[in-house]
Amino acid sequence: MTAKELVTWGTKQLEQRGILDAALDAWYLFEFVTGLTRMDYMLSMDEVVEEEQRNQYENLIHKRSEHIPLQHLTKTQAFMGYEFYVNEHVLIPRQDTETVLEEVLDKVKCANTILDLCTGSGCIGISLALLGQYEDVYVSDLSKEALLVTKKNADTLFEKEKPKMKEHFHILQGNLFESVPEGITFDFIVSNPPYIPTAVCETLMEEVRDHEPRMALDGEEDGLSFYRKIVKEARNYLKKGGWLFFEIGHDQGEALLDIFATYEEYTNATIKKDLAGLDRIAFAQYNQEEIE
Repeated sequence: MTAKELVTWGTKQLEQRGILDAALDAWYLFEFVTGLTRMDYMLSMDEVVEEEQRNQYENLIHKRSEHIPLQHLTKTQAFMGYEFYVNEHVLIPRQDTETVLEEVLDKVKCANTILDLCTGSGCIGISLALLGQYEDVYVSDLSKEALLVTKKNADTLFEKEKPKMKEHFHILQGNLFESVPEGITFDFIVSNPPYIPTAVCETLMEEVRDHEPRMALDGEEDGLSFYRKIVKEARNYLKKGGWLFFEIGHDQGEALLDIFATYEEYTNATIKKDLAGLDRIAFAQYNQEEIE
């Protein structure tokens, strides 16, 4: 079977199983197996693919046909210009979250200590450590399996991009703030917590519902439980003038403003939208006079 025939076969297999972007996924898996670029492929599409690579490709196509996410098959996802290792224990980093980081980096370009709650793959905390001027970066998650992924990404990316940061990157296991060392406060805290209402989790596409960790998705009955907890507890961990940033669901902006308003210590509460015009970022400042 030639390269062109194999990719065509893969595309048809995925289309028959209702995979969105079937042609694109068929190509990405072919690229993953063979290492060929698009240009290489165009020049060699009529050449026969060696048996070992063909068997590997067919196996991956069958797995993708079962709605296993593409990123779980390739074990990688691009985020903020870096390649992150991912598996079934962490949420796959998404472009929407990059919008949150861009806001954080714009508002707080340098800081002494920062915290990423519900870190998962570590994509937020590690990207901030690489792109910002932050002295000490703490990341926390309840899942031990997720933190193994965080550590793998930190070791790989810091060694390649910013070796000195390794000793200033601190991985904590615990429920929200419970593992934060006593006496430490932060210039800002950022979190992409579980925010999908429990009932809605059952309606998600198969790739997400059946293959990404439910504990990283399920925000309990109304999707706001973790925001309430974090907003309340963060008052004990933010420096005066510090910021609390969240990624939020597309319809949660007004609810987040109400949650911030519950505590008079928070001012300058703001909701910003993503490129699609949907609510995506919520942030507020701790114990600071409101800006006119």
